[in-house]
Amino acid sequence: MTDNKKPTREEAEAAVRTMLAWTGDNPDREGLVETPKRVVRAYEQFFAGYEMDPKEVLSKVFEEVEGYDEMVIVKDIRVESHCEHHIVPILGKAHVGYLPNKRIVGISKLARVVDIFGKRLQTQEVMTAQIANGGHKIYPKIRIQTHVLNL
Repeated sequence: MTDNKKPTREEAEAAVRTMLAWTGDNPDREGLVETPKRVVRAYEQFFAGYEMDPKEVLSKVFEEVEGYDEMVIVKDIRVESHCEHHIVPILGKAHVGYLPNKRIVGISKLARVVDIFGKRLQTQEVMTAQIANGGHKIYPKIRIQTHVLNL
């Protein structure tokens, strides 16, 4: 959206009703009456990454690393996202690796960063770059690799 005005919940629910009618179904039938509310609640969860800051997650680092300078790799991080072109699920796994450079971050934070970017409309290529760029501010030698299956 160019003017950055987020639609209201009511506007979002009305849009879902319109889409249901567009499919040829009746949004007022018993099975669909509550669907607009359910869809909006689901979208709040699917796209919660817009409300989270990955820099905040990565800002807590530990400098007591006792000289550890080997690659740190977290493999098989579950990725759940949505394609920005068709809003269909992207499911897969990400592998994140970095060189500590005299500081380390808790490995659970790396998975949280993947989750933050996954909870936005994405392409696999953009998400990979966003994870790398988010980590690069703290870890100049960060190297990211992701493998994502789009089902």
